[in-house]
Formats: sequence, C-alpha cells, structure tokens
Amino acid sequence: MHASDRPGTPSGRALNRRAVLWGTALGAASPLIPTTAATAATAATAAPTAASAGRGGDRAARSVSYRWLGTAGWRIDVGGRTVLFDPYLTRFRTGLFDGGLVPETRLTTDPTVVDAHIGRPEVVLVSHSHWDHLADVPYIAKTTGARVIGTETTYHLLIALGVDSKQISVVKGGEVLDLGTMTVEVVSSLHSRNKNCSYFAPGTLNAPPATVPSTIADLPEGDTLAFQITAGEHGPSAFLMGASDFAEREVRGLRPDLAMIAVPTATSTTHGYVSRLLRALDAPGVVVPVHWDNFELPLTGSPVRDPAMDLDAFLAQVGTASPGTRTVVPDYRTVYDGDMRPTNR
Repeated sequence: MHASDRPGTPSGRALNRRAVLWGTALGAASPLIPTTAATAATAATAAPTAASAGRGGDRAARSVSYRWLGTAGWRIDVGGRTVLFDPYLTRFRTGLFDGGLVPETRLTTDPTVVDAHIGRPEVVLVSHSHWDHLADVPYIAKTTGARVIGTETTYHLLIALGVDSKQISVVKGGEVLDLGTMTVEVVSSLHSRNKNCSYFAPGTLNAPPATVPSTIADLPEGDTLAFQITAGEHGPSAFLMGASDFAEREVRGLRPDLAMIAVPTATSTTHGYVSRLLRALDAPGVVVPVHWDNFELPLTGSPVRDPAMDLDAFLAQVGTASPGTRTVVPDYRTVYDGDMRPTNR
C-alpha cells in the first residue's frame, strides 16, 4: 500500500519468544523446499558454461518465466518450481479509488480468481503486511502448503489467520536462502511515506493479535522487505520491491539483471528515489515498473493506471538516470522470459 494520511493500526504486544523460537526450530529441521531427484537433475542441466557465466548468466539454458500479478505481485517459475511474491489477486474494493479509503473494509478472498493465477507455489515471499500484499496469502498457504517467508509481523498475522506456524519462516534482511532451482536474497527495505513524511498504517506485532484480523485496518505494515531471486547459479536475477522506497546501503552490490521497481506517488518525500536506486543497483539491464495500477479492478482486462502514480514521469526518470537500461511496462496477460521479453499473450 502506498502512503496515505490514514491513521496507523495497533502496535505490537510483548514478544512471544516461545512461539518464535519453536517456529524457528521447526524451520531449521527441514529445508525450505524439499530436494528431489527432479530438482537435482534440473540444477545440473542448468549449470552454465564458462563462456556464458557472468551477469545475466545463460538465460537461454534455463526455463525461467515471470508473470505480473498486478500491484507488486509476481509469479516466477524456474525449472518447474513456482515462487510467488506479494500475490494479491482478489482485488476487492476498499473505496481507495472511489473517493476515500474505508478502513473497516472486510478482508475477503476469491478462491476462483486466486487459483487461476498461482499455479502450484512452493514458496510465497511477502514484502510487508498491508492488505494489498498479504490478504490472499493465508488462503494460498492453507490450500497449497506453500512456505511463507516474511517479517515477524507477517508471521503473527498469518498464525492468527489460521496458517500453520511450521509453514512460516521469519526473516529480517541479509539472509541468502537456497531454494533448489533458485536463490533468494532477503533485503531490509522501507515503505513509502506521504507528504507529511508519515508511513501508512505503521506498527509491528511481536505476538499474534488478540482477535482474528478481519478488516484492512487490522493489517499493519510490520516493516518492509525486498527480495532478489536468482535462477540457477548465475541468473537471471530479479530484484523485487513491494513499496516505493529502499535502504540504499542494503541494496548496494546486488547488481540484478531485472529490477521490478515500485512507482512512487506524486507526493513522495523520498529524495532522488529513481536515480539513487538505479545507481545503487548498478544500472540494471531492465527496469519493470510495478504498483502503478488500480488494484481494485479485476485482472481480466488491461491495467488501469492509479491516478496517484505518474508512470510517465517514472519512465522518464529511469531514462535520464540510466540511459542504457531498457524499460518494460508489464501487463497481466503476458508471460515473460529471463530477459523480460514476451513468450506468449
């Protein structure tokens, strides 16, 4: 969720150390994704030659695909395995695009819509806990058994929403996770702020909430993460953002091939957002703008722009800051390859 003047939601309570430690111990007892013979074979065939190694890797030798799920969401398939990032597909109305956000809007999930887009995910990465990133995750976790990786706040909210704690892995930033056919680097990040330099719905949870979350106001941000997913050993690598700000020192050295960058609002108070980010990422080969669409309209049509986002200005800033970077404005119906070129429509 981009910045707003709406008040925050309740802050966290005392740390439930036993629950966190127990969940951590369970996570350490088994791999994030079980290794199979098929996985080992895929990894072996994906190994690059010396000539093809380096930034970008041997894209042609890998089965990598990217699908934009709207908002900040992505479905990434590598070697027959699926990872989701911020999958918000139900896109229910909250009043945000109709004159005023209604915090009491009930959380809902449309199984038919969600099932049509997610495939068979084994891992779900969550940047932060606002509804337009988390609302469909409980359903996905419970119906697919996918592991969810996110902040401690995400952990406590999901437990309250009925997800098995053994499926949830808490991360903080700095972790490098081996998922078999891909590697995930967890990056400590930031959420955007409004014209008053305030966060939308801030707050963190150190224990499950006293009551089951039922409205969008019950889902605080809970800190923000970014993720970089690298296919195989050498790429391609994709940097994924769920909100339009970043911690500059945390992203230096990542050098992704693709950067899925959240478009800021016109009232953003982040200084030099685009130029600083592209410089810190060492001028990615491809930039893909995200979180610029009206996420309360269904995914069945073409994306409709969020009027608060100036997509054209963002694209112009990318061109100025990094003239050698190609920009790809995604749509909902296209599957993209490792170079972010359409493979079908």
